[in-house]
Formats: sequence, structure tokens, C-alpha cells
Amino acid sequence: MIRKYLLLAMFASSLVAVAQTETSGRSLYHAEATKYNALDHTKLRVSLNFEKKELYGEEWLTASPYFYPTDSLVLDAQAMIIHSVNLSDKKGTKGAPLTYKYADDKLTIHLNKTYQRGEKYTVYIKYTAQPEKVGKHGSLAITDAKGLYFINSNKEDKEKPIQVWSQGETKANSCWFPTIDEINQKSTQEMYITVPNQFITLSNGILASSIKDGKGMRTDYWVMNKKHAPYLFFLGAGEYVEVKDKPWRGKVPISYYVEKEYANVAKRIFGKTSEMIEFYSKRLNYDFPWQKYHQITAQEYVSGAMENTTAVLHSSMAQQDAEALNDQNIWEATVAHELFHHWFGDLVTAESWANLTVNESFANYSEYLWFEYKYGKDYADYHLYRDITGYKNSGSFEKDLVRFDYKGREDMFDAVSYNKGGSILHMLRNYLGDKAFFEGISRYLKEHQYGTGEAHQLRLALEEVSGRDLNWFFNQWYFNHGNVVMTPKVTYDNTKKEAVLEITQDEKLMFQFPLEVDIYDGGKYVRKQVWVDAKAKNEFRFPVSASYSLINIDPRGLIVGDEADYKTPAQYLFQYKNAKDFKSRNQAVEYAVNAGNTDILLLALKDPFFRLRILAMQGLSQDRMNEWIPIVENLANNDPENLVKAAAITQLSRTRDTKFRSLYEKSVKIPSRAIKVAAASGLVSLDPSLAGQYVDIIDLNKLDRQQFMFFLPYILKSRNDKYLPVLANRVIYYPLYPEQYQAPFKEGFTWLMSTDNIELTKKVTKTLGNVFGWVSEDQKKQLRKVAEEGLRIKEDLLKKNPNSASIKEQIELLKNIKW
Repeated sequence: MIRKYLLLAMFASSLVAVAQTETSGRSLYHAEATKYNALDHTKLRVSLNFEKKELYGEEWLTASPYFYPTDSLVLDAQAMIIHSVNLSDKKGTKGAPLTYKYADDKLTIHLNKTYQRGEKYTVYIKYTAQPEKVGKHGSLAITDAKGLYFINSNKEDKEKPIQVWSQGETKANSCWFPTIDEINQKSTQEMYITVPNQFITLSNGILASSIKDGKGMRTDYWVMNKKHAPYLFFLGAGEYVEVKDKPWRGKVPISYYVEKEYANVAKRIFGKTSEMIEFYSKRLNYDFPWQKYHQITAQEYVSGAMENTTAVLHSSMAQQDAEALNDQNIWEATVAHELFHHWFGDLVTAESWANLTVNESFANYSEYLWFEYKYGKDYADYHLYRDITGYKNSGSFEKDLVRFDYKGREDMFDAVSYNKGGSILHMLRNYLGDKAFFEGISRYLKEHQYGTGEAHQLRLALEEVSGRDLNWFFNQWYFNHGNVVMTPKVTYDNTKKEAVLEITQDEKLMFQFPLEVDIYDGGKYVRKQVWVDAKAKNEFRFPVSASYSLINIDPRGLIVGDEADYKTPAQYLFQYKNAKDFKSRNQAVEYAVNAGNTDILLLALKDPFFRLRILAMQGLSQDRMNEWIPIVENLANNDPENLVKAAAITQLSRTRDTKFRSLYEKSVKIPSRAIKVAAASGLVSLDPSLAGQYVDIIDLNKLDRQQFMFFLPYILKSRNDKYLPVLANRVIYYPLYPEQYQAPFKEGFTWLMSTDNIELTKKVTKTLGNVFGWVSEDQKKQLRKVAEEGLRIKEDLLKKNPNSASIKEQIELLKNIKW
């Protein structure tokens, strides 16, 4: 966009030449943003108008020409009123007015002279930010893009806190302060935030001062003295409680900003932060580089979490009550993920959105590293397996990891950049070995600290440390699409007394990779490594007896891809009994679940890893109930993991056997969300009249579909509006459910849409728009019909209430779903 203003005076031929260069001659090519000017420092003085949802700002922005001399500065400034632009000196004194043009969300400033490379200048801008007038909307990953969000600012909802928070990624911080809003810019910052005394504020860096004016207002002064990207700038304010934790190494402050009802559990949610900082600092051989580490939650957040430097923003979903935390902290991986960004993303930032992998793939893999360190290999490998499965189910096979031809920046925030990218790093780590891998990524950080990086620079750092050429790996996994799709086949050569392993790949896309092979023969086990070439067929031979037990490929699940089934039931049973790695045990249990192999399932009920005990229970059927019921009942009473107890109770409830009533009655009193849900569902399955007794003591959002059906008749009969938010999460999908569930869920949808509730209608339309990218074409058609049905119901409601502005607004929302 900067070229629009700087190059208009050039000859048309010059414009064409530049365009071809910046797109590499392709029709769609998003290059790294050209640096005409380089940010140096950003000083902001802001106040908030909660009624109008506006920000009043003054800015002192210091920059200099990046290389070529320039007499102008172009800033991103979305939906703003620009009051004045002046030259300023180092002390911040306003100088002569500068000529400027503001159009199409760009502020073009004509400087007082032509500045040379490295020659700094400071401009002063007085402006009003109007985030509610920003016309852009978000994506599946980041569902809105207005930069600054006023939540319950006029206290319409007495139960909800007032909050203001910013979300900058990818280019939305320019909705509340003018800047060069590009990922490859870096700036130090200072920010004065004026708010009512009762509000807490948070921004990047440290709180240098806090001064009350004696009239009910206070100005907090935040200072960040290390450079970071504009999209990482953060402004937060509102009704929060600050929970302070022990500083890291006694010098880096750590705090958690949460709603008051979660203050007593904040340390259970975020309390491993200091240990994580220490672990990552040592693992990377690079100490945490920032002044503090605070975390804050946000109502109505537009994504999951955001790694704003030293001021991480989390969705309110992070806030879990004590009973939920007694089962698991569902947000622990996210805490680790956003922290790791403070090395990969904040310290070294991707030079372009096309190279997002050097931010997000590392943050994704940090979750594995933390779980491996804290809870062991099984836990980490389970997490990795879920990530790989998520990628394979995302329909992203054709996408390169590094890709310059994305349609929109937010399209990069997908299962390729996250799940697949993290899994690729795991392959690379195991190929190079821990020492070379971690020394290599540490070298990358040190060479590019407080700057930007890309995949090629990562490759070079790893090559410099390991001495190995990695072009083959990066060309295959970073600059290409897809994954390994292999069909193994094992035969026996009686003449040579060898097992013959044949690996076949599709000729359309072939990979080369090291492959581990576990060989079990004569009561002995050995692990071999072979090299699979990028060709249609590879053959490997292993000397074994004719009665060998098993040839098990990729036993640790290192390869990102698909492995066709090639084992017999007896071999899967042997594999479960003898293999130690999670992937091999999980593969055998998954086979047993799908095939109904009770022999394996019975063994897996006693697996050392609790997730496999749960998986095994989910595969049980009426076959050999006399054998599995005593084991499952014992798990329901005595397993150390609440999630296993809950799964066991759920499995027992499917028997509809009244002898377990006392177990359910005892369990429903346990301070565990999962156990209460399972036990209450069990009781209601035996006696539906009990639904009203238990419906309000459990979290209805945690019920699976079958469990929810136990309570749905009561909810529908009650017509109590307090259940509508829960219904809104489920009933909009009613055509996608099995036929036996559709009628009651449709009844719930009709009830929902028959109410005059604008917030729930907003939720429905937003959910329908966001989910659209994750469903099939046939399902899209069905969801469009759901929206049309909702619109018809609202129009009928308007006929009964023709003067209702609220219903009219809801009709417009349904007409304008952002599909």
C-alpha cells in the first residue's frame, strides 16, 4: 500500500517493474513488506471514552529512512479522525505543522525535508480512534479485526465486568494508534493510559508510575525499552483483580489479571508460569529477555490467546473454577504456547506472514516440550498425536508450510502453521539429535534477536551447528505441501530367511525420510533405522526366523503422515503387550476400539497412561461384560485420575444397571466437574424425573450429546431462559446430528429464535459464520437453511412486535451472516 503514495509520480513502466519484482512475476505473491521507513520509538498518551467506545490519543512517533532518502512517512491509521500532525523534537515539544493527507486508512505525512538513512525524526499526531467504525472483519482464527474492544462499557450487563483490550495481530493495532503496521517493523514504546481510579491497566513493559489527579482519574505510565513489532503492542484496562506470583529468579515480576471470582484459583490456572520460564530459558540456552511477564483474561475475546510482549491476553475460557481444575487445567498448553512466543515471535519475529512458521510452529512445539518435561513422554506424545490428527483432518494437504500465495494474512493461522509445523520440528529434532537441534535454534535466536527471521535463516543456523545439509528437509517439509502417505507390506523370504519390508508411496508426491523399524523375534527386540528414498517403492530386509513376532514401523510416531494398516489381530495384541512407546500402544488400542477386539481393550484398561485407559473404556461393548464391568467399576472408585473415574462412570451408566445407583449418588458429591457430570447423567438415565434436581449443579456445556439428551426434555419443558446460552451452542447444528436427535434439538432452536435476545442472536450468527470454513459443502447448505429458518422465525416475531428495534436488528444480523 505504501507504493500508492510514493510512486504515483513515477513513470508507468517503473510501476510495472516494481510490481513484478515484489510479486516474483506471480499473480498472487505476498512478499515481505518493503521498508521505506524504520520505526524506532512510539510514545502514546491515551484516554478512553467508554460511552462512545472511542480512544483519544496523542502520539510521538520516531522513525528514520530505512535505506533510501525520503521526505515522507506513510502510516496505517484505520477509521480515525486526525486532528493535527506536527514535527516534534527529542523532548516531545510540538513544532511546525506538517502537511498530511488522510485517505483509505492511510496517513501520508510530508516531512519538513528529505531525511537520510539513519537520520531520525519525530512526528506528533493528535487523533481520535473509532474502532467501532472499522469496516474489516476477521477470520476463522481471529474472528474480528477492529483492534480495540470495549466490553460492557456502559455496564448494560450487571454481571459482566467492564473491560477494554486490544488485539493487534495481524494488522489491527493501527485501529487505535497510527503506525507502520507491518510484522517486520520494530519499536520501543511508552504509553500513558488515563482511566477511572477503579480500573486496572496493563501494557507492555513495566509500570513506571501511577498518578491520580484527585478527580477520580488516574494515569498509568508503562515503558517498554526493548524493540518489538507493532502488532504486539497492548492496551488493557477494566475491572480486574491482580494476583501477584513469585518473580522469576527474584527479578522478573509475574502477575495474573483475572475477574474477581477467579482470583482464588488464578495461581492454579497460570501458576506454572515461572517454572515454564526457567525450563525454556535453560532448554534454549537463552534467558527470558523481557522485563516482566503478566497475563490477563478477556471477555468476548476474538481468538484463543495472544502473545503481546510481556502482557499476554487470554480468552476468558482460561478462567476455570476449582472443580474443573481438579480434573485438568485445559489452558496449560496455551500458557506454555504464549510464553514460548516471547522467544519465537516476540524476540525474533517472522519477517512476513508467509513465514509464520518461525513464530507459530515453534510455539506449537513448545507445548510438547513442556509436557515432555513436566509429565513425561506418553503425555507429550499424546498431545503430538492429537496435533497431527488435527492437521490431517483439516483438509490442508495442498498447503505449503511457507507460502506466499495465501489469500488473506489470517489464512496462515491454520493447522499447517501450527499442528503440522510443530510436528515437523519434532521430526527435525529427532533427525538431528537434541544437542544439535537445541544449539541450532538457540543460534537462530541469538543471530536475529530483536529483529526478524525466516525459514531459510533457521535452516542455516541448524546447518552451521550440525554440519549437515538440510535443504532436502526444508524443500520437502517447509517449501512443499502434503505429508508422507505410505503403504507398508511385510513378507517372508524362506530362501534367505529374511523378513521383507516394502514401503510404497504415491508417485504423485514422494518423500525421503529416516524410518525406525522395531523387530521382535525369538523373544528379543531390536530397533533399526532405514532410509526411505523419495521413490514409489523401497525394500528393506531383516534377518529373522520364520516365526518372528512383529515388524513395527515408526514405533514412536515421528513421521508426519499416514500409514496403511498391515498387521494381523494377533500382531496388534503382541504389539500392545510388548511395545513401550505411546504411538505403538495407542495404535493397537485404536485398532481394538474399531475392530471390537476385547482382548486388547481389557489389557488397556490397566495401561499406565490415563488417556489410553479412557480410550479403552470407550471401545467396550456388551461383549464379555462380566469381565470388564468389575475392572471399570474399580476404575470408577479408585483411579487416581478424575477423568478416568468420570469415563468409567459414563461407561457403567450405559448398562442402565440400577446396582450402580449408589456409586452415582456418592460420585455426584465429589468436587470434580467431570465426575459430577458423569454421575448426574447416570442417575438421570435411571430416573429421568431427577433431571431437575441435577441440571443446575453440573456444567451442561461439558455433556456429550448422549448425556445432554438425558437433560434436554427437562430443559425444553421448563422454558427457562437461563438455559438458552447452553442451547445456543448446540441447537444450531441440529440438521447435522443423527436423525434420532434432530427433533428435540430443532425444538430447542425454535425456542431460542423465538426469544427477543440480541446477544444470543449475535452469538448464533457469529458461530455460524466462523464454523463455515470447517464443514463440508453439504453441511454448509444445511447450516444456511438453519439461518434461513431462524430468519423466518424472527420475522414472524416482528409481526407480533412491529415496533421492536431489537428484533429488527436481529433480523439484519441473520441476513448478513459473514459466511
